[in-house]
Amino acid sequence: MRHLVIALFSTFLIVSSNAQTGTLSGKIFMSDSITMLPGANIFIEKSGTGTSSNGRGNYLLAGIPYGTYELVVSYIGYVTIRKEIVIHASDTLVNHFFLTESIATLGEAVVMTQGTSGLKEIPGSVHYITPKEIEKFNYTDINRTLRSVPGINIQEEDGFGLRPNIGLRGTGVERSSKITIMEDGVLMAPAPYADPAAYYFPTIGRMQGVEILKGSSQIKYGPFTTGGAINLISTQIPTEFSGRANLIGGSYGGTNLHAFAGNSHKNIAYLVEGFQYGSQGFKQLDGGGKTGFDKRDYLAKIRVNTNPEAKTYQSLTFKIGKATETSHETYLGLTEDDFQQDPYRRYAGSQKDLMETEQSQFSATHFINLSRSFHITTTAYRTDFSRNWYKVDNVTDSAGVKTSIGKVLEDPTNHQEAYSILTGASSSNLNALAVRANNRSYYAQGIQTVLDFNFITNDISHDINIGFRYHKDEIDRFQWDDLYAMNNGVMSLTTAGVPGTESNLIKSAKAFATFIQYRLKYGRFTVIPGIRYENISLLEMNYGKSDPDRNGTSLKESMNHVGVFIPGIGIDYQYSSYLSGFIGIHKGFSPPGVKDETLPENSVNYELGFRYNRSALSGQIVLFYNHYTNLLGADLSATGGTGSGDLFNAGEVNANGVEFMMAYDLLSSRHQTKFILPLTIAYTYTNAIFQNSFVSTFEDWGTVAEGDQFPYLAQNQLTIGISLEHTKFGINVSSRYMDEMRTSPGQGDIPNDEKTDSYLAFDASAFYNVHSNITVFTNATNFTNQVYNVARRPAGLRPGMPSSFNVGLKLNF
Repeated sequence: MRHLVIALFSTFLIVSSNAQTGTLSGKIFMSDSITMLPGANIFIEKSGTGTSSNGRGNYLLAGIPYGTYELVVSYIGYVTIRKEIVIHASDTLVNHFFLTESIATLGEAVVMTQGTSGLKEIPGSVHYITPKEIEKFNYTDINRTLRSVPGINIQEEDGFGLRPNIGLRGTGVERSSKITIMEDGVLMAPAPYADPAAYYFPTIGRMQGVEILKGSSQIKYGPFTTGGAINLISTQIPTEFSGRANLIGGSYGGTNLHAFAGNSHKNIAYLVEGFQYGSQGFKQLDGGGKTGFDKRDYLAKIRVNTNPEAKTYQSLTFKIGKATETSHETYLGLTEDDFQQDPYRRYAGSQKDLMETEQSQFSATHFINLSRSFHITTTAYRTDFSRNWYKVDNVTDSAGVKTSIGKVLEDPTNHQEAYSILTGASSSNLNALAVRANNRSYYAQGIQTVLDFNFITNDISHDINIGFRYHKDEIDRFQWDDLYAMNNGVMSLTTAGVPGTESNLIKSAKAFATFIQYRLKYGRFTVIPGIRYENISLLEMNYGKSDPDRNGTSLKESMNHVGVFIPGIGIDYQYSSYLSGFIGIHKGFSPPGVKDETLPENSVNYELGFRYNRSALSGQIVLFYNHYTNLLGADLSATGGTGSGDLFNAGEVNANGVEFMMAYDLLSSRHQTKFILPLTIAYTYTNAIFQNSFVSTFEDWGTVAEGDQFPYLAQNQLTIGISLEHTKFGINVSSRYMDEMRTSPGQGDIPNDEKTDSYLAFDASAFYNVHSNITVFTNATNFTNQVYNVARRPAGLRPGMPSSFNVGLKLNF
């Protein structure tokens, strides 16, 4: 009897205990109220009780004792939500949360889209790569990150994305010199007006998001308005103390360390961040030697602000960063025969090649909220960049004939001696190999202000943006050639060059830009007209090769000036809550070169598109047409030219195409599943045709005939991705098809020696959440090990990245 009483009493205690607990459940969405967010952290402050949202964004916390708690919902890259909840005994409390990207709080001077929630407000082709998408593969190569976005043209170069070549909608890809590149709304090309070739590109590995804007709305973000603008969003200051550390290692001695930490207090906030990335390289140098690189990037932010409840809220954010790179990279590729035998070989003639760079940036951004409908954002900025790419440039044979490395590899049969020297044979000429010190320094500085005023009259909402920017930039070229002999595969210095005896000049630019853009929303219509004005003065002071002290004895000055209005308008019509259509037209513009005979690049650009977003299915299709009345080409070493950097008029070109993207959850009909299976498709068709005949001063183009296709532009690009996502783990696979590309203008069938390979490559990644704050991660790029050439410039064939594998650990705190 005594045992029965004890058992009954114990059962009563258990039932009574369970009756004193409740359950909390719900869903986590992104700010668009449609997209579910797996992997978000949901926990009760100071209790040790927590969970993560599963593949469908669902979460469940059971067995919570009754009482009042503070619930915290967080995800890297999103604003943390804190909410007081009351748990009643035996109740199930349902709470759905909508996380907003932290960039949505930054203002239109810093970001273009305000995150996913702002995409539908822009009547034109626009894309935002979220922190979640960036984390899927943890790429350190911007080329791979951008391939999920239609309308982007890319020419790979080194396999690691160290120097991207990116274009938008048929613009040239050369050193990304035809698009506006920004970080947090600030121009990031070393000298975007005077010399726009971007030998520096912001490190994608430390970015939180990426915005890509095409179409008429881009006129806010000049100076380049033909293709579009890319804005990289750096890690934002967290709303409470938090941070992350990623430690990754893998193939070819690859290492990647990324860490940041920050906090926000009532009147001050901070963030510190470090990113280190390196590899021993996947190419093998004849005779042995280094072919890898080491990159280091450090950043800090400090924000001071008034009380959040102040009548006139103000903040001042300081950002300072420094990045360095040491890479054993070369312009020397391979001949056709050598590529077929070993695509990852490097000739002995490139053993001295070395790129050393240093970039620093500083900005101060002031924000003032004068009322609920009027605020002003002002940013003062300065960037400095120096680089010396020491690389083999030409070969002189025993007869004294000098030949560029590009010509040698293009026709090794008729340059047998030069080719043998490049591949390690001893040279009878003691000064056979010229290695050029491409020494350059840049700076860019300016101040920009954006005024945002919005109001409502009757049934019409109005939003007016007015912006101003004063900008100065400069490039200083101070180069020389060192001469080497080749002795049984080993290069030895024979004649040291004098700095300033090769290219010795300064180019500078001063630019004033202003714009006004007006957004009117009435019923189902949104109309955004706008106009931009650019006033640019360019100056070149060429001291010549015989005046390294710059006394001015051989000084030649060149000047150019342009003032131009750049109008555009976009119209969006909302057919329903999930279907809309848009149309846009705007003027395309790129600044001219410093020579007064060089005209600005001008075009008229049209687009027509439709968007669909309902439940598990979303998509967009866009038709575009760009008519260039004057296309500009650039003489760059990177494209096989002389490296002068001069721009030249290339006449009329028509570029047109189709952009399509779609996303669909294949498990959307299974409401009880804990998984999601999203499928994404991105397709681009681009066709660009010269409309006139001319003889180009750019050697890589040569004679161009009317009807020739534009070089280094793939007609078809297709990316398909699929993911399996769950609370505890995720698996991602991505495939990329790239069409063959012409390497020179032409028509009809492409000769084998004038094209790159078409290819189909696959990447994959997986993660497992060991703990709510600990994740094991792995990825593989080109895991089927496809071999393909990505370019025949600047000198010879260059391979794409072979298969590589990485494994790592992610720690959140």
